[in-house]
Amino acid sequence: MILKDVLKGLDYIVLNGDINRKINRICYDNRKIEQEDVFVCIKGFKVDGHSFVEDAIKKGAKTIIVQEDVSITSDVSVIKVKNTRQALAVIASNFYDNPKDKLNIIGITGTNGKTTSAFIIKSILEKAGYKTGLIGTIANYIGNEKIDSVRTTPESLELHELFNKMVKKGVKYCVMEVSSHSLALDRVYGVKFICGIFTNLTRDHLDFHKTFENYYMAKAKLFERSNYSIINIDDSYGRNLIEDIKKKNINTLIKTISIESEADFKACKINGDSLGSRFKMEAEGNIYNIEINIPGLYNVHNVLGCIACARNLNISMETIKEAVLDIVVPGRCEMVAKNKNLPYTIIVDYAHTPDGLENILNTIRGFVKGKIITVFGCGGDRDKVKRPQMGEIACKLSDIAIITSDNPRSEEPMAIIEDIKNGLAYNNYIVEENRAKAIEKAIDMAKQNDVILIAGKGHETYQILKDKTIHFDEREVIVDILNKKEK
Repeated sequence: MILKDVLKGLDYIVLNGDINRKINRICYDNRKIEQEDVFVCIKGFKVDGHSFVEDAIKKGAKTIIVQEDVSITSDVSVIKVKNTRQALAVIASNFYDNPKDKLNIIGITGTNGKTTSAFIIKSILEKAGYKTGLIGTIANYIGNEKIDSVRTTPESLELHELFNKMVKKGVKYCVMEVSSHSLALDRVYGVKFICGIFTNLTRDHLDFHKTFENYYMAKAKLFERSNYSIINIDDSYGRNLIEDIKKKNINTLIKTISIESEADFKACKINGDSLGSRFKMEAEGNIYNIEINIPGLYNVHNVLGCIACARNLNISMETIKEAVLDIVVPGRCEMVAKNKNLPYTIIVDYAHTPDGLENILNTIRGFVKGKIITVFGCGGDRDKVKRPQMGEIACKLSDIAIITSDNPRSEEPMAIIEDIKNGLAYNNYIVEENRAKAIEKAIDMAKQNDVILIAGKGHETYQILKDKTIHFDEREVIVDILNKKEK
């Protein structure tokens, strides 16, 4: 490929060299540079790519894209742009033959509910006969092919590579979880969404965004580039979002969802238990009976948003109703070891925010006949303010809470636990730093009709420690403990 072809649509200045030269690949990591590669200098929070220009050239880079002046005496091409993150998105799209323009892309943003909503929409689209891709927290999918994911929304270079693979394999629709990080860091720059969904906004990621307003504004960017916007108006930030869209005259068609107020898609007469929820949906001048196999009011919200999206795509209600009856989302209110015929229930859930933990515990409280035993912790190197909040919620809504380690990262696990305990006015908790032992203690405590909730890691199959990442799949841990007790 020729350099000038990947620069199409980009506002740039040639500081040095020739734009008619042949290029091999695009890289933003100097460690991966090969001969004839383009090196894009990304300014990170800890590392600035401009510092590695000479190293990239030594490894064979023949084109350097910068947003700051650099001193280069060799014959490499130097291209200056205003923003290298945005430039990376543009040239990545060009390099992979603009696959984003050949897909119908659906974006979902919000603090909670992104993963569940993505799986629901994928299920509906596949039931309607469409080959569908999914990009998200648990994994990326091209149809039934599973590809491990590193982050919720990939960096733009990897994102367009993934789009390209989807196009080549006949994918028509791509459903994406769109994180606030990806919006703030221009990973989805230039991507147009046929539909954007706003689930909710509660405290999370303030270690990165610093203020709640910054967090909200990052999420709001999705709807500036969505043809059709589905917004949860039971969330105050959803109502704010609608006002902001109108004030800015953003050209997007808004549809609202609610279980509390009049909306385009409204759920009422909701009945739920451990197996799911049944409700009536008022929409499009009709009343529909909807049944879903995942419990919780928050999942009623999620399903409403997905139905609104599917109806915009002209998928029949009969197909939608069939699809939402058969949803499996790994690590989201997932009942584990059901084949063991236990007298109690074990649930694994990704709830790692105050709101997420409160939602799942309130859901369990709605159907539990015995006690709730909650095992939880908080991640290291993340927003510390939510730690005592989660401690308060776990103790208030559980009969017994076991505070343990999550992904401590560079922090000391006991220091995180002390933050969780800080100010707790309850005495219905114990501390067990080792997460596997904490799960075993919960199982030892459980009696007839109790529910054990293991919260925070959900689908994850690892634990990130200070010096290494270890394999840790809670579902495997649970089965191993139960098998050991059977012997």
